[in-house]
Amino acid sequence: MDFLKKIKKKANKNPKRIVYPESTEPRTLCAIEKIVKLGYAKPILLGSLKNITFAMKKVGVNFAYVLKKIDVIDYLAESNQISFKYYISELCKIRRKKGVTRKIAADLLKDPMYYATMMVRLNDADAMISGAAHTTAETIRPALQIIKTKKRFHRVSGLFLMELKDKMYLFADCAVNISPDSTVLAEIAIDSWHTARELGVKPKIAMLSFSTKGSADHPDLRKIKDAVKKVKRKRPDIIIDGELQVDSAIVPSVSKLKCPGSNLGGKANVLIFPYLSVGNIAYKLVERLAHAEAIGPILQGLSKPINDLSRGCTVNEIVDISAVTTVQVQDLEKEAKLKSKKIKSKLKLKSKIN
Repeated sequence: MDFLKKIKKKANKNPKRIVYPESTEPRTLCAIEKIVKLGYAKPILLGSLKNITFAMKKVGVNFAYVLKKIDVIDYLAESNQISFKYYISELCKIRRKKGVTRKIAADLLKDPMYYATMMVRLNDADAMISGAAHTTAETIRPALQIIKTKKRFHRVSGLFLMELKDKMYLFADCAVNISPDSTVLAEIAIDSWHTARELGVKPKIAMLSFSTKGSADHPDLRKIKDAVKKVKRKRPDIIIDGELQVDSAIVPSVSKLKCPGSNLGGKANVLIFPYLSVGNIAYKLVERLAHAEAIGPILQGLSKPINDLSRGCTVNEIVDISAVTTVQVQDLEKEAKLKSKKIKSKLKLKSKIN
């Protein structure tokens, strides 16, 4: 069974509540129909039922069937004012130090991106997916202000799952950090390792460049070498190598010639790019020329799943990232249960000692 099939099977067993703020976007609505039929998530759409129904009819979605299977929240309606006012109060608490007043909070929450993000923060939804009609910045900004980052992660980065006919690669960072230094690159590599593990991939990380093991000399190469050292120092259990050219990283025969001592052996499946421009261009080239499916960007480092879409995404890519997002929620819940169990065990032990 291939990687995506495993993800989809896992999602189907325990679908999660995902809010989609772009509730009249045509590809999103077509994807929602597939998602409910396949059971990958429990979708929530924000907006008026009238507008959503009209948009569904326009793109040929079986609205009578879909509307029975999803939740629609008309978040600006009079009937939702109790929840809206509660969200205003909570957003004021979260952003008090930044001088957010009730009026500012109310204005922000009129934006479906902010309202959806607050739903995730307040556990009215498990995750959010957007970006078919919004920029990455418009998706990330509310998430950084409201959801915040995980303690173990240092910053947000964007990872793409690139599905080719017979292989799956993870590309990062393709969405967030424009010119990462060696420390940021190391953090992106470690974050990508965690994401790969959560999704059932055994990560082998290559730090990519235009040089393989000193075949050229440039300050950019020193940055990559430093990043590799920092990862190895912080996490010696991670399989990583660099700096490597792409062919040295993913082609075993080339690896033998150019870097025979590499611990990757030309079998890297997590590719870390030195700059956002390189990563973004690379994923789009592979998607368009090699006809790969690009799922993401998955936003790493946030305490709850908020995932982005490329504005050039397909219906199937929205379906697939929805399955991935459900699995992310499942893993977070599993992690929380284990943590709770450990705390209870410690308290029991402490009470016995006392």
